[in-house]
Amino acid sequence: MSPEFIPHIFDEFARANTTTEGGISGTGLGMAIVKRYVDIMDGTIEVESELGKGSTFTITIPQRLAEKGDISSSEDYEAHAVEFRGKRILLAEDNELNAEIAMELLHEFGFKVDWVQDGIMCVDKLIEQPPGYYDLILMDIQMPKMNGYEASKAIRQIEDKGKAAVPILALTANAFAEDRKNAMEAGMNGHIGKPIDLGKLIKALSETLR
Repeated sequence: MSPEFIPHIFDEFARANTTTEGGISGTGLGMAIVKRYVDIMDGTIEVESELGKGSTFTITIPQRLAEKGDISSSEDYEAHAVEFRGKRILLAEDNELNAEIAMELLHEFGFKVDWVQDGIMCVDKLIEQPPGYYDLILMDIQMPKMNGYEASKAIRQIEDKGKAAVPILALTANAFAEDRKNAMEAGMNGHIGKPIDLGKLIKALSETLR
């Protein structure tokens, strides 16, 4: 990469070359997603690059010694993957990068995911599908046009009782006790904070879908 591009490598939709110039398709989100993952783990990522020669990325993640109760075996995650495989989630999230990360995690565990970008689209998407099509909705709160609380209330008022009863989990950076209370009052079934903690996400999905 050129020295001029390096400061922008972790920006969303940043590309050193356009698709037309390089002949390589892509969204320019890959490095932004990597940076978000590293930030979630309180780590750092550094890059050294020389145009025409190559790039070196150095990632540092702080670790601590695990206690017995912290350890999850690979068999635990494989069991969840079997449990979730084929189940369908409707993800309402207006931030494209957050949606990319959430969908990647959910796909890892066998979920099928449909993504919408605001509350109105979420309600409409649910209504247009047959009852039972979606096993669960992951609902962001701060969205344009209709926020997550409003969308959840609208869903609970749908005439079709099967659609109205679909489980809804709030997926939001609003993690105070009042936010949890507001989520419950809007008809949601639970609350998951951002940034996503994989263990907490899987636990909440398992408990809600059992």
